[in-house]
Amino acid sequence: MAVVAPVRAARLREVTALDGVAIAIVTLLAVAAVAPGLLTPYDPLLPDRDAILAAPSAAHPFGTDYLGRDLLSRVLHGTVRTLVGSAVAVLIGLGAGTVLGLVAAYFRGAVDAVISRIVDVLLSIPGLLLSMVVVVALGFGALNAAIAVGVSSVAVFTRLMRSETLTVAGLPFVEASHHLGGTRRQVLLRHVFPNSYHAVLSLAALQFGLAIVWISALSFLGYGAPPPQPEWGLLVAEGRDYVVSSPWLIVIPGLVITVSVLSISRVSQFVKERLS
Repeated sequence: MAVVAPVRAARLREVTALDGVAIAIVTLLAVAAVAPGLLTPYDPLLPDRDAILAAPSAAHPFGTDYLGRDLLSRVLHGTVRTLVGSAVAVLIGLGAGTVLGLVAAYFRGAVDAVISRIVDVLLSIPGLLLSMVVVVALGFGALNAAIAVGVSSVAVFTRLMRSETLTVAGLPFVEASHHLGGTRRQVLLRHVFPNSYHAVLSLAALQFGLAIVWISALSFLGYGAPPPQPEWGLLVAEGRDYVVSSPWLIVIPGLVITVSVLSISRVSQFVKERLS
């Protein structure tokens, strides 16, 4: 009598309305980062004395600032700086954290002790405060702000990678690889690392949204791109002096940051569930 093994059909989560909105917003952000000129006819640096502090209208959907510059244009052209800076920060944290966590967990002993103590010190310092210290040491600028945010996220990636590596390193197939003659380097690169990085990549997607917030905060404090270059945090800083008379100057860029972070987090979670 033949035995038929049960077949489990993979159940994918349906695309909800919120998923669709988040995907549309992320797509719009990608277009704005690549070709912002396709979405607005205005020059983000060109002032207009006849439209100073104009309220949102059909001609200027986001209104204008204290020099008459179109706010929508400045938000769109600032997208590339904020998103590229966030990507650089995540790549720095992901790359350095992966290497340090992998080495600490696999070689253990004194190496693990030294790296773990450094990570403990870094985790004891608030991330934004550490970013401010690093950017002050490096100097102001958009690239230095991205590097500072990346350095402040290294400890988080290191801790997670170390935990995943310790779990994988104790599995039977890793021990079998050693018994079959595999060197420590071969086992580390061929077996341990490929089975440890999935959770770290998931963290990278979430860390991208946090990097946007931190880079915007550094830009708000004056550590990012210098005026008149548009950057999301700088736009909020420029609008705070007009919060009573022209609240859209601070409300709209703040909403853009919030909606962008939420949309990116939603899309990353959606993709993770689809691929798992």
